[in-house]
Amino acid sequence: MSPRPYVLAETNWKAVQQTDYQVAVLPWGATEAHNYHMPYATDNYQCDYIAAEACRQAWEQGVKAVALPTIPFGVNTGQLDIKLDLNLNPSTQLIILRDLIDVVQRAGISRFVVLNGHGGNDFKQMLRELQPQFPDVFLCLINWFKVEPRDGYFQHPGDHADEMETSVMMHIQPDLVLDLSEAGSGAFKTLKLEGFRKGWAWAQREWSKATVDTGTGNPAEATADKGRRYLEAVTQHVGRFLVELSRHSVDELYG
Repeated sequence: MSPRPYVLAETNWKAVQQTDYQVAVLPWGATEAHNYHMPYATDNYQCDYIAAEACRQAWEQGVKAVALPTIPFGVNTGQLDIKLDLNLNPSTQLIILRDLIDVVQRAGISRFVVLNGHGGNDFKQMLRELQPQFPDVFLCLINWFKVEPRDGYFQHPGDHADEMETSVMMHIQPDLVLDLSEAGSGAFKTLKLEGFRKGWAWAQREWSKATVDTGTGNPAEATADKGRRYLEAVTQHVGRFLVELSRHSVDELYG
């Protein structure tokens, strides 16, 4: 396979030094259990794919977007008792993010997008803190799993190793997904208090109390075709966003 010029990990110094990149995309995933049937790196495979595909689409429209390597560790403080769920505390993420934005700024890239693929990661407050420190780089965030509504694609609700995630992985990494007969039901419990159920109160979910098989959502109806169609919509949205972001000055973003 030829190196993809929009994927930093695959390109080389000769190409990089000759390219004036307009936007850098940092995919950020997690390494954690995904029910019985999916790999620990599910979030990372998804982020890798979406970042690369969105940058490809932007590149083909003349925008020099570059996908940085995916950060494979996320916030898993609610899963510390799940074996080998790897945790980075938010304070650690902030330090890593600051260092990488500094690299991007010194490279002369004026747009930086965090592409988040893990529900436990929350970068908003970090970007609020970091933006004044890096005035030459516009910082923003995409939670890819919120880009496209799930209605019309999937029958069962959920948010972890569910029908959506399983379908996506069936499309991009089918060899790593076990037969669905191996999957747990994805049954889960919610917090009892009304405020938590209605969404105006929040507390971290303790995964071993909320789930039986680490999944939240029934994957039984997942198919590779559903994953393909959903990812096509997501990557088109993200690719279009990268193009628009690169073609507008910061002062033109308000209207």
